[in-house]
Amino acid sequence: MTATAAQTASPTSATAPKGKVVLAYSGGLDTSCLIPWLQDEGYEVVCAIAALGQPGSSDIDAIAQKAVSLGATASYAIDMRDEFCEDVCTCAIKANGMYENKYPLLSALSRPVICKHMVDIAHKEGAVAIAHGCTGKGNDQVRFELECKALDPNLDILGPVRDWDLLTRSQEIDYCADHGIFIEVTKSSPYSIDENVWGRAIECGVLENPWNEPPADAWVMTDDPLAAPDAPTDVVISFEEGKPVAIDGEVLGMFDLVCKLNQIAGAAGVGRIDMIEDRVIGIKSRECYEQPAAITLITAHKALESLCLPGDVLATKLQLEHQWASQVYSGLWYSPLKDALDAFFESTQGTVTGEVRVRLYKGSCVVTGVKSQHSMYDFGLATYDEGDTYDRSAAKGFMDLFGLPNKVWAQRTLGVQGEEGPDAPEVKPRVLVAVPSGAVAKVKVFK
Repeated sequence: MTATAAQTASPTSATAPKGKVVLAYSGGLDTSCLIPWLQDEGYEVVCAIAALGQPGSSDIDAIAQKAVSLGATASYAIDMRDEFCEDVCTCAIKANGMYENKYPLLSALSRPVICKHMVDIAHKEGAVAIAHGCTGKGNDQVRFELECKALDPNLDILGPVRDWDLLTRSQEIDYCADHGIFIEVTKSSPYSIDENVWGRAIECGVLENPWNEPPADAWVMTDDPLAAPDAPTDVVISFEEGKPVAIDGEVLGMFDLVCKLNQIAGAAGVGRIDMIEDRVIGIKSRECYEQPAAITLITAHKALESLCLPGDVLATKLQLEHQWASQVYSGLWYSPLKDALDAFFESTQGTVTGEVRVRLYKGSCVVTGVKSQHSMYDFGLATYDEGDTYDRSAAKGFMDLFGLPNKVWAQRTLGVQGEEGPDAPEVKPRVLVAVPSGAVAKVKVFK
């Protein structure tokens, strides 16, 4: 953990009768309001700031100092970028993690790392509680609370945004103005943004009406697909045991690789997601995401798996991928089931090594080539041309055996028992009756 802590004089126990609380601090609207609010409630506030590759990650020291200027007695600036990419994003790629088969899990992936460090800070500082700035309508409250409790069930978890009387973002903006707190959000651009190197989540404002097209200013990481270059961009991604390791032959660490692919794919308009999402708490929400690298890497990884893994493994893995995504989305990163799913996925990746060529063009990401030394594709078996090694003579016996259960079922259902002679049961052919829809079929008979 890389961390810096800015200190001010600790208040006396009289001014903080409830003890210390570790606040997940972003420098944004909700958490900036929280520092003075928690102090008024009787807590000494210690802040934790996470650098996860979001814009401004290099300024986390400045954000930490801002927290101190607002009254925090200690402020930890933690560089989690490599840990997040190596331990979490890599895991998500191997799992092809796509919630509701659309969204490559953005905020849900960062919370486990943040919570782990917050619990560590709480132990170091002797804190009695952890606080977050999540609303009562969102998913993040579930993630912060379940994941922190899984790491230390004895810590109290505070969600002040659920309790205070600042019911709208406009009221929070006014609260900040009254307390001299500088924030970048304005009433004219009230988007709620969460971002890290894996992508960007955008909600609120005009996006709350599903009929409204997302305004151009909502998108930052991706160019408008219609304005993207007219020439496609081909990129070759190399994988080793399911982990991306190189782009166009250039070996990169995960953080640098994701950053570079965000730029390449984003410039081609790839990675925009606009969806109606089912939140953990039971409501549907309109969510927009930008995830150029995530979409590209998962698309490529799936293609490589299809070349290197047996069909039954792929079919089973697909079912478990949906369960994995649901577990992570629901704040159950630290759970026995998620650990077991990770173990299964890891066991499948030993042969997922090779290269995938993807074509990025005006918002689309299409695989145009894949190769691997572990490929299960056999040209001799697949070809219909010269060099065919497939034994066609085995096909008839295969059909007889593969279809045997269905044949026996049909015999019993239709009354065909195999008897011969006058006492044999009557054959009752199956007749499919089509209900006319109004159109009359035209039939020509040739003799």
